[in-house]
Amino acid sequence: MGIVPLAKALELAQEYDLDLVEVAATARPPVCKLMDYGKFKYESAMKAREARKNQAHTVIKEMKLRPKIDPHDYDTKKGHVVRFLKQGDKVKITIMFRGREQSRPELGYRLLQRLAEDVADLGFVESNPKQDGRNMIMVLGPHKKKTEAMAEARQAQEARKADAKANPGKSQNAAESDYVEDESEAEVEAQVETPAEAPAEA
Repeated sequence: MGIVPLAKALELAQEYDLDLVEVAATARPPVCKLMDYGKFKYESAMKAREARKNQAHTVIKEMKLRPKIDPHDYDTKKGHVVRFLKQGDKVKITIMFRGREQSRPELGYRLLQRLAEDVADLGFVESNPKQDGRNMIMVLGPHKKKTEAMAEARQAQEARKADAKANPGKSQNAAESDYVEDESEAEVEAQVETPAEAPAEA
């Protein structure tokens, strides 16, 4: 539009029902823009919100183990580590030694090595096992970046929602089939019990 007096600019803004917004105060002459300021603020807030949503925060999860851990407990803890790595988070593994266990640090070292090998497809050893007082610590880092893991999780969630919309009666049908199976099992039990009761009546 070029250089116009302030009064003319204000008159134009009023004519088009817009706001006169100064965008470059240090320029000579100052640069102004005709816009809907309320809409501009709303769009800016939405962009900032979207940026925060896609922002990845590096999180370090912690998992504590004992040197003589039960196999079932080990599988459970390993499952948590796998989940954390899939989410793109780092995992700090701590082996806690108590009493005489402190004289056998090789037990903790072997356990950490085993865990690192079990999750090698999802993460890598970022910090090798090292003794820290009564504990031994190792840090595992994920192969995937946090942003990639978040994007994959969103895609999987959208796929589940689409599947649920496409097959709304799927869970209901499954429940009905379970009910039918339960009824058939009840009938079988009744048929088995009937002959046993007959001689008693006779």
